[in-house]
Amino acid sequence: MTDTRQALARNAQILRFLMKYRKAGVLTGFDLDAATIEVDDADTAGQPEAFVDDLEALGPTFIKIGQALSTRPDMVPPAYLAALERMQDDVAPVPFQVIHAAVEEALGVRINKVFDSFDETPLGSASLAQVHRATLRDGRSVAVKVQRPGIVEQIRDDLDTLARLAGGIDRVTDLGRRVRFADWVHEFRRTLLAELDYRVEAENLDRFDAHFAAYPSLFVPKPIWDLTRPRLLTMELVEGTKVTSISGLQRTERDMAPLATALLHGYLDQVFVHGEIHADPHPGNLLYTRDGRLALLDLGMVAHVPPRTRERLLKLLFAAVDGRGEQVAAEGIAMGTRLEDFDEERYYRDVGQLVARYAAQSGATGQTEGRLVLDLVRLATACGLRTAPEMSLLGKTLLHLESVVRTLAPELDMKRVVEEHLNDMMRQRLRKSLSPANLASEMMDLQELVREAPRKVSNVLSLLAENRLRVRLTGLEESHLLESLHKIANRIAAGVVTAALILASALMMDNPGGPRLFGYPAIALLLFLTGAGLGIAIVLSALLGDRRARPNEESGPH
Repeated sequence: MTDTRQALARNAQILRFLMKYRKAGVLTGFDLDAATIEVDDADTAGQPEAFVDDLEALGPTFIKIGQALSTRPDMVPPAYLAALERMQDDVAPVPFQVIHAAVEEALGVRINKVFDSFDETPLGSASLAQVHRATLRDGRSVAVKVQRPGIVEQIRDDLDTLARLAGGIDRVTDLGRRVRFADWVHEFRRTLLAELDYRVEAENLDRFDAHFAAYPSLFVPKPIWDLTRPRLLTMELVEGTKVTSISGLQRTERDMAPLATALLHGYLDQVFVHGEIHADPHPGNLLYTRDGRLALLDLGMVAHVPPRTRERLLKLLFAAVDGRGEQVAAEGIAMGTRLEDFDEERYYRDVGQLVARYAAQSGATGQTEGRLVLDLVRLATACGLRTAPEMSLLGKTLLHLESVVRTLAPELDMKRVVEEHLNDMMRQRLRKSLSPANLASEMMDLQELVREAPRKVSNVLSLLAENRLRVRLTGLEESHLLESLHKIANRIAAGVVTAALILASALMMDNPGGPRLFGYPAIALLLFLTGAGLGIAIVLSALLGDRRARPNEESGPH
């Protein structure tokens, strides 16, 4: 009974939060004319900060939701995006006795059997876990990431509540039908639960380390697999200075431009070659080590990009840095989903203007690549185009990288670096497509087509000649049209029955014989009441049950 009361209290707390901000400008869509400009509205002064404070007060699930929303300019207005950028995932540490017990439970042995020393004071404490410095028996210094006890159960309960609420919002609101909150919650649930399994993060560390082999100035700490469990991650200890804390003297003593360039190249390769996006590469997750390298930390949030989407993103970004707005718009449509009210003409025009401004201004103090991609997402939403979530992640990643690059090498022309590396990747892809293996595969497909084409054409002509060619339409049984026809037929049938009952009761009112009720013939009165009840039910059903059909949506070509 206590668990039920706690669940109800938690649901009420979440509902109060949603009701508080339902009219505050959060998740309410965007005005088309304001879709690509930063808004500084005095009417919302203080609200974004209060929104972030309330998210943090709701606990770890909502802190992670805030971090995820900061990558969605199609769902959150600019003022709230800026506030979410400043969201802190820094909470009071769990008592060491709890951490000590959690480590021993995860490893199945006493802590002093594995570690020569284990610092009680954490290096960092976040909503999901905290990290402690430790020394192994062989003398190696390691960092031990320990998940907070009970956090998985709390997150699952919160996500179940949000899934129910999101499904209801999608059914009854226009914004829900446009944005699909239920899909977003489902994807967020999958990503967050994967982040809670530290074996996945350990695999990410190994994989990213292999991918960065071509860039010696970049590295990630290696996991200690023997001491890694679903809720415990042990890895090499990295000591260094946060990128945001690098002093001017350090930048003077060493040219940081090659380091910043390697970071950009490495991340572009991650996205467009390996198909992975580190969803949280903010400056706090990058350390400048004593030997002059950059260490990447916290690889729990990694999004995987399918090959076709990867190709589309590469073409879009390449066209953007080259100033070709129409191709940018075409690639955005190909990756997105066109809603019923999609304004294609205005989308092409506004994307062209946005890309032209970017091409004219960037390079010094102009618009950056990350801001451009996020503005493209915002503009698409305003025009009725639902963009692929990978596009928002790419924009957010580029925006974080830009802040790191500005910190390391403010004079570096990031647009030139990105454009040159994209050119190199396009040339590599072209050479790969012309390799003997790919050409042989294409020739085999062509050979099969030539061999099968005459037979298939002959079959079609034979069916036409014998008048046996049939075209089968599938899916009509489940379509909205058939559902509407059934509803109309049921309404007509009920209306005919209602009219017949009322007409029969009117004809029987003049019958002097038989039982009577309230002075009227009982059978006639019963027929009249039944008909009236059916008539009222039909009217109420039409008023309350009928709603506008779900907007037609059309995905881009695959």
